Amino acid sequence: MNSDSATAHASGLRPGAGRPRQPYLTARLQGFGTTIFTEMTRLAIEHDAINLGQGFPNFDGPEFVKQAARAAIERGDNQYCRMAGHPELVTAIAEHQERFYGLRYDPMTEVTVFSGATEAIFATLQALCEVGDEVVMFEPYYDSYRASVAMAGATPRYVTLRAPDFGYDRGELERAITQKTRAILLNSPHNPTGKVFSRAELEHIAELARARDLLVITDEVYEHIVFDGEHTPLAGLPGMRERTVLISSSGKSFSFTGWKIGHTCASPELSAAIRCAHQFITFCSATPLQHAVAAAYRAPDDYFTGLTRDYRALRDRLCDGLARVGLDVLRPAGTYFVLTDIRALGFDSDVEFCRMLPQEIGVAAIPPSAFYSQSDDGRHLVRWAFCKTAETIDAALARLQKLTPRGRPAR
Repeated sequence: MNSDSATAHASGLRPGAGRPRQPYLTARLQGFGTTIFTEMTRLAIEHDAINLGQGFPNFDGPEFVKQAARAAIERGDNQYCRMAGHPELVTAIAEHQERFYGLRYDPMTEVTVFSGATEAIFATLQALCEVGDEVVMFEPYYDSYRASVAMAGATPRYVTLRAPDFGYDRGELERAITQKTRAILLNSPHNPTGKVFSRAELEHIAELARARDLLVITDEVYEHIVFDGEHTPLAGLPGMRERTVLISSSGKSFSFTGWKIGHTCASPELSAAIRCAHQFITFCSATPLQHAVAAAYRAPDDYFTGLTRDYRALRDRLCDGLARVGLDVLRPAGTYFVLTDIRALGFDSDVEFCRMLPQEIGVAAIPPSAFYSQSDDGRHLVRWAFCKTAETIDAALARLQKLTPRGRPAR
């Protein structure tokens, strides 16, 4: 998925609740306020806090990828490239899909490059949804989903993932699908819960999509950051390739989130529709960076196994430290985020907790209630990012030792 740049809500209210109308803003975007990431980053800077909030690494990706970008710039590959993606990159993406998942896509007609997964999600929804359509998504949701659905003139319907394992109720999903449903929007590995959808869950979703003639949009940006279970693309299940838009991005797998190079893999018909929207949004993404990402997707197997190994160590370092602080840790199966239950320390508002942290403790985190619309489940959870160096994590944990159960004096 995706950067943490899209719209979320910093008020502590459910999205859109209790907000005054903003002048000039269209009705579709009324209720979308300042992003929670903007507020938490501002507080982190203001109080010189260690930022475990926003999901970007504080380290660079591999040198060979940076060198490929430099080489492309030096040889003059700096002008517009093919709208749907440079041939070198779409070919490398197609090779990657077959290499890891056995999925075969024609690079020229079925693979499209975007300025990040966020644009890919936006363009896909603009292209495929009519005004009045409904899109089913799981909450907590990645924050740009709801805004992208709204800007397409469609209506979101929600299915809640419930702690501690963040499973979903099958009946709830089935009831969320109506005659107006156009698509199911699925994120696995899932931000912010760290859930990796099981094969049985994916088969249930696929069964519903086939039976009710739905499209499925799958956000798979954390595909190579899986610790428990296995990442299975929904497009690989029987009857799903022709009705699935698979979305991923180089940012999470290669630690260059600021480059914003994402892609879709979909049938020629779906790809043609999505490209129609894409050409009027960014037209094409940075040409030299596309050359570099092509080199990244052709990295040897030990790069990807090393990525998982290194993130597993960082996950365990942060999770074990948060548990020692006294938080109830919901250890993630994938991604580079972990949720904790703050009620163990006597807190019951994630927004209040996260606003207190930078000033009193010197650490920043994210309140996930901003990613819920129909449930209050997020109010007692806090999201922490472990895409940081071990030294940064240790420094944050040292500061978090000052946390005490609410109402008791500090040590």
